Amino acid sequence: MDDVQAPAVEITPAAAELLRKLRQDHGALMFHQSGGCCDGSAPMCYPAGEFRTGGSDVLLAELVVDGVAEPVPFWMSRSQHKVWAHTRLIVDVVEGRGSGFSLEAPEGVRFLIRSRLIGT
Repeated sequence: MDDVQAPAVEITPAAAELLRKLRQDHGALMFHQSGGCCDGSAPMCYPAGEFRTGGSDVLLAELVVDGVAEPVPFWMSRSQHKVWAHTRLIVDVVEGRGSGFSLEAPEGVRFLIRSRLIGT
């Protein structure tokens, strides 16, 4: 895939599968890429609108997931986006306990960002 046309955020098949389950259980979803602190730098999944975004956030993508009725917005703080601007973000899932605030926490898995530099 040509990086010029590639989306800023992609999802793995495992992440798509989990999003389908979470959508079924919780309704429309959204992501916000955490900027550190307690949860490290992790993509946090919430019911759509539960995490308030504002002028200090950037909408990076509207993720289209087969089997999910609406796109899943992926937000990141503007300051963190400046650091990650030349990076393709890939949302994946791994076993292990994530944040208690992110919807996947009770599932025994957590969302994780993998990345690669644009142009590689």
